[in-house]
Amino acid sequence: MPTTIADAQNLLSDLITRYSSHVDYLMIRLEEAEGTDILLRGDKVETLSEGISIGGHIRACHKGGWGLSSFNQLSTIKERIEEAIAAAQMVGDEETLLAPIDPIQAICQLPLTGTDPRKISLAHKKELCDRYTDLLKSVDHRITTTSVRYGDSTQKVILATSEGTLIEQSWVDMEMRFAATARNGETVQTGRETTGSRKAYEDLINLDEQVKGAAQRAVAALSLPSVKGNTYTVVIDPILTGLFVHEAFGHLSEADMAYENPDLLEVMTIGRRFGPKELQIFDGAAPEGHRGSYFYDDEGTPATTTQLIKDGVLVGRLHSRETAGKLEEAPTGNARCLNYHFSPIVRMTNTWIERGKTPVEDLFTGIKEGVYARNWLGGMTNGEMFTFSAGEAWMIRNGKIAESVKDVTLSGNVFQTLADIEAIGNDFYWDESGGCGKGGQNGLSVGCGGPSLRIRDVVVGGEI
Repeated sequence: MPTTIADAQNLLSDLITRYSSHVDYLMIRLEEAEGTDILLRGDKVETLSEGISIGGHIRACHKGGWGLSSFNQLSTIKERIEEAIAAAQMVGDEETLLAPIDPIQAICQLPLTGTDPRKISLAHKKELCDRYTDLLKSVDHRITTTSVRYGDSTQKVILATSEGTLIEQSWVDMEMRFAATARNGETVQTGRETTGSRKAYEDLINLDEQVKGAAQRAVAALSLPSVKGNTYTVVIDPILTGLFVHEAFGHLSEADMAYENPDLLEVMTIGRRFGPKELQIFDGAAPEGHRGSYFYDDEGTPATTTQLIKDGVLVGRLHSRETAGKLEEAPTGNARCLNYHFSPIVRMTNTWIERGKTPVEDLFTGIKEGVYARNWLGGMTNGEMFTFSAGEAWMIRNGKIAESVKDVTLSGNVFQTLADIEAIGNDFYWDESGGCGKGGQNGLSVGCGGPSLRIRDVVVGGEI
């Protein structure tokens, strides 16, 4: 594969010139990726691998119809271009509507602030996983199962289009996941932690307290009472806020979801009020240093910061060039693909609720009986409905944090929940643990952030 714009320019320019007259739009994406994957379950090594992949894809659009062809042998690129063009011509029967962007010529790399993981040997990465496994097991004899996963990936992408764009962009991404399961008779509880970085390998080597915390929560939960299922005023921490804004609201802001679902498009009407005047929600790849950050998306659109909700009112949504063109809105730089096997689709980047003005301790004031939930174990969304499991939780009694409880799930309708936000904390935390899934493209790196929130009338599942 060509390694720089200079190496690739003649080849890509010749191909674009030769074939672009056959379609309305033509894009060639070349990709070189390398990475490490380690998975330990207890003392067993389930995965220990390093790999390199080289390939690319062609996207052609003709009369609104798209053709995609991927390859991993550069010698076949002409045939793949012809396949993509033929497919686009076969299905296209309308008008190609792509929001305009300026052609870009650029070489850019997301900067590292510390050590590149490619400079760390596989043996040292395995030693790090072994150390974290030992930490999980050392917390208590009731820890029966542990898992530690390490992954890093480096991607270099060269993007050329029939509109004159020629971009080389590269980045490094790292992630670790930890889980510990504790058992006491028939009672089983699990604690989890995930973290990631696009900055430095050093961000993964000093996680002892975080790792032990996962095991400690699992052990502690063995003896905790289950929460009594009811409707409560709930205070959630910034990590749960980040999960909520991404999973429950962010996906509904992706314009392909709305464009393909007229009912959702009607609900997500620009100018509609969804929450209190203090509520501000953003998404954007432009903020530096987060796992959803980049310079250009996979269509060559520059990264932006898009305000989705301003003063409680819906003011924006996330776009590819096609969704922006069809809805007559501005492109936002949110067309992303996991790798060259997939076509770019509308995806979140870094999604966050802006910090508010309420001191965190005041969020609890006046709550006679409620729930304080922190961190997360898992969750699911179905359209505008969501259910999340808290990693740990406490009852709130007479405005104070009281006894710990377990098995706390938070459920509701995202639009009603936004409307039920009573106060927004003045704290803020970026959670870099996100791996987003959509359209079969799972594990795309994203960032989530937010402050603590106080929300009334949240359905909390537990014992009846």
